[in-house]
Amino acid sequence: MHQILAISRRSCSPSMFKILNHFLVSLAILIATSCYAFASPQKNNTRELLVNLVLGDSTQQEEALTSLAGKGDTIIVDFVAAWRAGRISSTSPAEGQPLIVLIKTDDDSYKNLLRDTTFTPTSELKINRPSRALRKTLRRLVTIIQLNDPNLEDRIGAAERLGASQKAEYLEALKTKLSEQTDSRTKEAFQTAICISELVNGTESEKLESVHTLGKLKSFKARSYLVTLQTEYQDRPDSDEMLAAIKTSIAKIDSHQKLVDWAGTLLRGFSLGSVLLLVSYGLAITFGQMGVINMAHGEFIAIGGYTTYFIQNFFASQFGASSLAFGWYFVVALPCAFFVAAIAGAILEKGLIQFLYTRPLESLLATWGVSMVLQQLFRIYFGAANVSVSSPEWLSGSYHFAGISMSYNRLLLIACAIILIFVTWALMNKTNWGLHVRATMQNRRMASSLGVPSGRVNMLTFAFGSGLAGIAGAFISQIGNVGPAMGNTYIVDSFMVVVAGGVGNLFGTAISALGIGVIDQSLQPILGPVMGKISVLIGIIIFLQFKPGGLFPSRSRSLDD
Repeated sequence: MHQILAISRRSCSPSMFKILNHFLVSLAILIATSCYAFASPQKNNTRELLVNLVLGDSTQQEEALTSLAGKGDTIIVDFVAAWRAGRISSTSPAEGQPLIVLIKTDDDSYKNLLRDTTFTPTSELKINRPSRALRKTLRRLVTIIQLNDPNLEDRIGAAERLGASQKAEYLEALKTKLSEQTDSRTKEAFQTAICISELVNGTESEKLESVHTLGKLKSFKARSYLVTLQTEYQDRPDSDEMLAAIKTSIAKIDSHQKLVDWAGTLLRGFSLGSVLLLVSYGLAITFGQMGVINMAHGEFIAIGGYTTYFIQNFFASQFGASSLAFGWYFVVALPCAFFVAAIAGAILEKGLIQFLYTRPLESLLATWGVSMVLQQLFRIYFGAANVSVSSPEWLSGSYHFAGISMSYNRLLLIACAIILIFVTWALMNKTNWGLHVRATMQNRRMASSLGVPSGRVNMLTFAFGSGLAGIAGAFISQIGNVGPAMGNTYIVDSFMVVVAGGVGNLFGTAISALGIGVIDQSLQPILGPVMGKISVLIGIIIFLQFKPGGLFPSRSRSLDD
């Protein structure tokens, strides 16, 4: 700008320079005004419409309602709730000036609706309340506005509610908003809602088309509406085509639902099996590989859970619970949980376990005592009640596919369990440390005489198994409670998994954990949670009667000592 003015000053006459100067200044103001208008979201426009809704006449109110129906600002919903609660007032800031609209906040202060700034009233406030007819219109407006919600889950929920109401007044809004949807799941929800509504509000041809569409969509939510329609058409003459279409659609929905139930059971079984796998893999090493009956294994799970809780609080205090950095606390918590539990395991092995390798009964009693001591320490430091560990935003929510829903934290749990299988297998079979572990497991004295540092191998092996329990605790904190006795829930199940898979066989432990998880989740819908669990336990006892070595029996070093 300055360079243009300097060139113009040298090459133009004074009058021409003034004209050019005014032109450039006007252009700059126009650009700045346009940028401001573009940068001030339609929030300001929305606030103006709300002010017109409160202070305007019937014509202005009707225009405001029409304009607001196409917006998705959350302020509209909050404003309507405040207006219906009597928290909207109007006053004049000074004599002779137009009225402004105020919102009373929770702390009894007032905000200027138009400017969203704090306002201190100097004159008497006039509480403004909507008429009965306007309140009814506002309720419908808020319901329709929720179809514009930027959150997909809320938008889908709003569409489902409007469809389930089967009110004709919402049908046009659903049809209008359907064309604006880009997400496939959202589009399907809107289409299902329209079809359900047309089962009551459509013509005969529209009803028939909706029945066919609901069959293609395989929407289980629509099944009850189709059954109701089937009952309605049972006694009607010339209804064979409609009844046949309804029967076909219900059969498609039922067939698809059976597939969804089967896949859901399988995923839930893998989820439970992954929890058992993470918990049991550490025990499979300390008990299966080393022959140590570690009754304090559950407390290493709790150490992992409390480590995650500590890391979460550290990130919240340093960066804030709503910050972007807070979402990464779980990524940091996983290795921390492993190392803290591993260090605790190494201390326990050097301080106690190394003296009890050939005395299994004493090791059982000693580690049981350690378990009680650790639980009491947790209660003293963290309290007896469970502590709250929240999932980061990227782990919240669920993944939906073909009607199957699975939470992100459980999907991550399954993925990490699979990774853990391959990592542990590689460590045990492709490294010198794994070779030393297997040699020490088979014959400690022979391994020591060949130069294997058995003492260090024992410590590192026990620490590694304890660290895996810490990782299990970190994951359990995302799907369950973290408390002093959280490990007690899994200690019996983890021993059961290790024994059924074959003591000392890591692959057998993985197969056993996933198998028990799937069988348990398959039996629970049939027998109930308690009887399903009991049935699994009885089944394992019967199985061990015929195969006492488990699925993949392997030799333990205790056989040679």
